[in-house]
Amino acid sequence: DSWSDYGSRDKPGTTLGRTVPDGNVLFPDIFHTDHLLFYERFRAYRDYILADCKASEVKQFIAEYLEKVLEPSGWQAIWRTDVFDVLVGVVGVNFFALKAVVQLSEPFLCESQDDSFTLECMQELLEVKEHQILLQELWVVYDESGEFDQTALAIEHVRFFYRSIWRTWDEEEEDEFDYFVRCVEPRLRLHYDVLEHRVPSGLVAGYQNLLSQCEELYEKFLNVRNSISSNDSDSEAENVSMVEGLKLYDKVEHLKQKLKLIENPLLRYMFGYQEYGSLQAKGPRPTGAKVTHVVASTMTANLLHLLARDKLCPESCEDLEIQFHRDPLATVNACYEGDKVIICPGHYVVDGVFCIADSVELEGYGLPDDVIIEKQGKGDNFFDCTGANIKISNLKLVQHDAVEGILNVHHGKTTLENCVLECETTGVTVRTSAELLMKNSDLYGAKGAGVEIYPGSVCALLHNGIHHCKEGILVKNFLDEDYEAPKITMVNNMIHNNEGYGVVLVRPVMASEMDASAQGTKGNFLEETPKTRNTQPTEAGDETACAEGSRQEQPGCVTDELELCKRAETSEQTENNSQIANVLGTTSAKKGQMHKKSLSELGFTEADDNLMSQEMFVSVEGNQFKWNGKGSFGIFLF
Repeated sequence: DSWSDYGSRDKPGTTLGRTVPDGNVLFPDIFHTDHLLFYERFRAYRDYILADCKASEVKQFIAEYLEKVLEPSGWQAIWRTDVFDVLVGVVGVNFFALKAVVQLSEPFLCESQDDSFTLECMQELLEVKEHQILLQELWVVYDESGEFDQTALAIEHVRFFYRSIWRTWDEEEEDEFDYFVRCVEPRLRLHYDVLEHRVPSGLVAGYQNLLSQCEELYEKFLNVRNSISSNDSDSEAENVSMVEGLKLYDKVEHLKQKLKLIENPLLRYMFGYQEYGSLQAKGPRPTGAKVTHVVASTMTANLLHLLARDKLCPESCEDLEIQFHRDPLATVNACYEGDKVIICPGHYVVDGVFCIADSVELEGYGLPDDVIIEKQGKGDNFFDCTGANIKISNLKLVQHDAVEGILNVHHGKTTLENCVLECETTGVTVRTSAELLMKNSDLYGAKGAGVEIYPGSVCALLHNGIHHCKEGILVKNFLDEDYEAPKITMVNNMIHNNEGYGVVLVRPVMASEMDASAQGTKGNFLEETPKTRNTQPTEAGDETACAEGSRQEQPGCVTDELELCKRAETSEQTENNSQIANVLGTTSAKKGQMHKKSLSELGFTEADDNLMSQEMFVSVEGNQFKWNGKGSFGIFLF
């Protein structure tokens, strides 16, 4: 039957492992089921347990599943709570209550935090519970026959579902949606993304905090709602409760939307997270001195001579203090405000994060391809910058097994000059209130955006190459009233061979666009701006075709026709730059209008010019967009 491939009823012997319970009491071994892979849980919930059920049908579908696979009696389990573990025997199952009917096993085995849980005490407790306990509190005792494999797996699926997937407010979700698609799959994927270190630790902590807040507020909301429904009087106290209930409901809905953003892999990438524990700057060295640190895997007399000539002997170098190191990460950790780090040619492999909280300068001595810093080992970040004025130049940074981008500018100003960035996830991220100046650098390989620009940031990109990323540059939504528009300068960059767009703007759907979007694709979609829908830059093959077509008409004018093709491409690139600047500027103007409206609602009819000047400063010129998969510019609407 359809169940024979899931479990082991038709197979001799168990296919599950066993594990020894923790503690001092000699409990029998239990089935080892908490190590299941993503696809095993995914398949179980989708194909066997929940299928296409609605939120209100979840408990019914689980009960029906348990009726098919659970042994109704004749097996033992360890009943686990926060205060005790006790061995019980199962004599029946109340499937629709998701409970087992149990009795204490002989001999009596119990382990607790104190000695108060005696045999008599446990018998009284079971009588109070009518000998019924939740299935998810049971860990099935190991049996070699394989007879209870499906029982152990089924209980594991129920336990995992109610611990990691189910939310107390899910029953109130709208029933026209498939519960598995809408809630189970994204939460299951998030759970395994966290286990496999694919989600930044800060985002994980933020998600757990939001979840706790939402559960607490939802419980308060239920208490208020129940108090109103149980009271038929139209008193002032009830009216106050209704107002309080509405406020709690709005807060809960707001938190639920935040949780859904994190649970959705696409939106998680698009929006990122804002919380960040700031690094502590050391400030100036107690002696007041500024040190030049030299990093070299091997120092030779010739290299020292070249360093002395080029870097270590400025006009006044009598009091220059120099320290020598082998490890660039340890060197940066030893820096104080105003220090300089010179990294000699070599391939340096580090296992850790460069946390730069002071104004320091990192400079490679030579070409970027000669001075390589490669990150090994899994971790959230590679470079975290919070210093007031940080400069990084002439380095090649190589990232592996990352969760976050190759460089994050959280606060202050960071300058990247003449660097090569070989990325793993996203590339460079400019957070709110931070500033980035990136020039003459090459960035490639990001599975997300090459550069992410957050609201309220300042980003100048000059003469860079950004290529072979999922998206070239991502400008995150800044229309929220809590954010200011970013200041963006893009001049003479080559943005090419990206999987998606050269530049993407993330913003919400406007009211005027609601009707149009309702007729088109529902949910989140990426919409090209009209002028860039068919404006892919001319490729070499197109130039050749253009020239060949011209030869057929006027064989003697090949040079002139090629010149016309080049002019057409130049005109198209100019149009692309203008289009990006116009759309960003228009969106910024909408931000200003929204801000003005909110001020007028608060009674400010004449706003100060400085207060109102929140429009984005945009300078986009001379950039070239070539061979990007979806075009030069797109808008992600949500």
